[in-house]
Amino acid sequence: MALNVFVTPPAYPRLVTGLIGVVAVAMSVYHLAIPFVGTPQAMFFRGTHLLFALTLIFLIFPGFQRRQGALPGIMDHLFVALSAATIAYLWANHDRLLQRFVFVDDPLPQELVLGVIFTLLVLEATRRIIGPALPVTAVLFVVYGLFIADARPGAMIETLYLTTEGVFGLTLSASATYVIAFVLFGSFMERTGTGQLFMDFALALTGRTAGGPGKVAVVSSSLFGTISGSAVANVLVDGPITIPLMKRTGFRKAFAAAVESVASTGGQIMPPVMGAAAFVMAEFLGVSYLQVTMWALIPAVLYYVAVFFAVHFEAKRSGLEGLPSHEVPRLGRVMRERGHLFIPILILLVGLLNGYSAPLCAVVATLTCVPIAMMRANTRAGITWRTVWGALEDGAKNAIPVAAACACAGIVVGTIALTGTGITFTSVVLKLSEDSLVLALVLTMLAGIVLGMGMPTTPAYIVMVSLLVPAIIKLGVIPPAAHMFAFYFAILSAITPPVALAVYAAAGLAQANIWEAGWAAVRTGAAGFIVPFMFIFENSLLMIGEWPVILSSFVTACIGVIALAGALHGYFLKPVQTWERVLLFAGAILMIKPGLVTDAIGAAILAIVLINSWLARPRVAPHDL
Repeated sequence: MALNVFVTPPAYPRLVTGLIGVVAVAMSVYHLAIPFVGTPQAMFFRGTHLLFALTLIFLIFPGFQRRQGALPGIMDHLFVALSAATIAYLWANHDRLLQRFVFVDDPLPQELVLGVIFTLLVLEATRRIIGPALPVTAVLFVVYGLFIADARPGAMIETLYLTTEGVFGLTLSASATYVIAFVLFGSFMERTGTGQLFMDFALALTGRTAGGPGKVAVVSSSLFGTISGSAVANVLVDGPITIPLMKRTGFRKAFAAAVESVASTGGQIMPPVMGAAAFVMAEFLGVSYLQVTMWALIPAVLYYVAVFFAVHFEAKRSGLEGLPSHEVPRLGRVMRERGHLFIPILILLVGLLNGYSAPLCAVVATLTCVPIAMMRANTRAGITWRTVWGALEDGAKNAIPVAAACACAGIVVGTIALTGTGITFTSVVLKLSEDSLVLALVLTMLAGIVLGMGMPTTPAYIVMVSLLVPAIIKLGVIPPAAHMFAFYFAILSAITPPVALAVYAAAGLAQANIWEAGWAAVRTGAAGFIVPFMFIFENSLLMIGEWPVILSSFVTACIGVIALAGALHGYFLKPVQTWERVLLFAGAILMIKPGLVTDAIGAAILAIVLINSWLARPRVAPHDL
């Protein structure tokens, strides 16, 4: 009988799985070692990071159908070999490439060929792991550069492949330097049981209060989001626990899905570990990651205060109670049994506050996760060498979508830099807005939401920074506020219909109508849409300015977002009438906007509603006490 060479040997699937695991672990170990041995030259460091990512993508997502789990074929192995060849060429010729004059010395013929192959590999890898939206966007920019802006093909390939202005630019640097370090930290935290700590901690704090399960979702998702950075991943981890609890205690399906999706989305803006785009922002602005977290802190707190009170008011309006006492763990017991798992987060924070680099702090905190989990018997159970191997493997696999997105976004950034499209687009935005800052901000908001519907936060933010942020900076907005504005609206697309990925995930778990859940999410997360406009006009909400002003702005804005939640959910001290909701909304906007005049007017309006609610509250007769 003839041998069929196309039959897959029984050991082949195990061989591929093992190879993927080894490559993923090697990628993680490489990046864990970098802060201690020193960062190599940019092209070597970023090239190694990207080569690991491309190899894993072509092996994990073989073929052309974005199917995870199938066996890689000949073309996939060829793509891995081509990825290695194109990047190895840069390493082998590094000194010559470093000494040549860009745009003066023409690229060699083989460099043009390798550059085309390399660009196509990046596009295909990105399509496989995050879908077609970003690669199609990158292709459109290249087509624009070649056929409308009349860029020379050789100059295009030179920018994208042979310099650090394209694929190997700042965006990929952020992925290689910051993102994977913090993703590894999250993977080790999750593998050592911190996720369970977050859930128990949230239950102990809020489980027995009105609408307790909804508040548990808010607290636990904000905590888990700080180590995950992905709204959808956060929903899929917390949602299976919190959504059934919310439904069981009486919350509507759509509202339960909305709470989980909004709370999970906020994880990307909650320090100390934010979404990947925050690291890219630090690179773009040339500041420390700690500085970015300082800017983000007050808006993030306002976001979660608004969501927390939205849950509270919805529960009070609907007459919902908390969980029974026997289902809620005691806070003291939670802290005694698992509280030590917070130590790695404290190590990270102490390191950042003492001025150490963010990657070094993340790596040191990562290395402490397993020893700290081994300190007590109840968290030591189940931790073996497989735990460490699994965390290393998970970290690399969770980092490759960001690496691919940053590499592909580098094509967009490189094309914009080569053709001067950013300047042209800035002029168009200024003309459309007629030099009106408010109109320019609305255009930027809409662009962020639309871009975020088709691609992850990081590339959506990068495109906005390249095309839209310069326009609002030119209209007088300071760079930190402009970048934070773009960052927020790239994130909020996850809860904004019609394409709201976090809502889709939560609605599936809650078996809720997607549109109903989507609009409930917009209402629940309304503060996230309003606060960015406020910190544009008053930078004290970004902790920029004098401390008395910052503190007063924070306090009045907190009152404002609470009133906003009351207006949108129809409850304050009691169920409110339509005219009271209108006054609450107006007072809320005035209180969120920093300034003595607006605060005074807003406080007076809210006082009217409060007095009326107090006078109209139900009276309890003496014999009913």
